[in-house]
Amino acid sequence: MKELLENFNLEKGFELILEYGIPLVKAILIYLIGRWLINKVLRVTQKFMLLRKYDVTLEKFLLNLIKWGLWILLIVSIVGTLGIQTTSFAAIIGAAGLAIGLALQGSLSNFAGGVLLLLFKPFKVGDTVEAQGIIGTIKEIDILQTKVITPQRKLAIIPNGPLLNGNIINFNTEGILRCDTTIGVSYDADITKTIEALRKLATDHPLVLEDPAPQIVVAANADSSINIHVRPYTLTDDVWTVHWYLQQNFKPTLDAIGVEIPYPHQVEIQKQGS
Repeated sequence: MKELLENFNLEKGFELILEYGIPLVKAILIYLIGRWLINKVLRVTQKFMLLRKYDVTLEKFLLNLIKWGLWILLIVSIVGTLGIQTTSFAAIIGAAGLAIGLALQGSLSNFAGGVLLLLFKPFKVGDTVEAQGIIGTIKEIDILQTKVITPQRKLAIIPNGPLLNGNIINFNTEGILRCDTTIGVSYDADITKTIEALRKLATDHPLVLEDPAPQIVVAANADSSINIHVRPYTLTDDVWTVHWYLQQNFKPTLDAIGVEIPYPHQVEIQKQGS
């Protein structure tokens, strides 16, 4: 009887080992190999991003996304190896994802916009842009929003979804800008002489580029003046310096050659008594 009991225990123990021990060993091996593979994938991905010079914010986000995605797959694989049904886990994850997606629909749009902005780089930190009716310098690009400093030193926060879907004008892409200004002169002015004086005014400034050459052209014959466009080219960072220089020196330059800048005249009419 004692021998039968011992044989029974050994058989049961062996069955338990086969039933639970082997899956447990498999789960441990899958965990060790999976962890090694995840670290290997992350290292290779990080090297690839460094070679492609990905934005730091995008690099961290993508690495975290890949990391958590791979760990979820590894955990599901381990759970399945242990004999636990994973169908319910998949259903729960899917339902949770749907609920979160519906609740955060606007945020997900901004999230997707942030990823695309960091991936395609229509602008970078330090660029001056015009977007969503705002002109300013990019201070920070986050996953959900972009921070812009306006010329008045105000902080504008623009959601990435509308920002990506709207028009974006980047003033820094080409490295140079045209400084557009207009000056009106009298109809009595010698236009050829006026244009030459304005051309000299523009080209004398050291920040004005020789190539492309400044454009000095008659824009319109208005009601009370001949309007002349003065359009020199300069580096992006110098455009406002050139603009204020021109505004300050238009009148002295035209006064020196006897050209009048017309302005409204008010004539006082006195009523004479009979």
